[in-house]
Amino acid sequence: MDTVFSETFVAPPRNVRPGECVVDAALNLIGGKWKGVIVYHLLDGPLRFSQVKRHLPGVTQRMLTKQLRELEAAGLVHRTVYAQVPPRVDYRLTGAGRTLSPVILALRAWGEAHLRMEVET
Repeated sequence: MDTVFSETFVAPPRNVRPGECVVDAALNLIGGKWKGVIVYHLLDGPLRFSQVKRHLPGVTQRMLTKQLRELEAAGLVHRTVYAQVPPRVDYRLTGAGRTLSPVILALRAWGEAHLRMEVET
């Protein structure tokens, strides 16, 4: 069994300021080109960095690292580093990240229906 070298725990997402739109605050956490897709693929379980990258053709290593760090800082993704050679790092959704499941799956269903409508028109 692998020994866990370190685990990164972060504070939960910040509170919404009075008068701030909660939709805007939520979209800021998962907005951008890659974050929603990263969350979508992590719904199936933990993935290594290289596995996440394979799901995202066109993303650079630097951008993927940035997006994963932002999701981690938001408390949506948990990063585990294992003490082994070569080093192994897994990413998985936190409890808060898993609560995005119905939202992400609804976006997928909407996307499928929307793309179907575009093809039909």
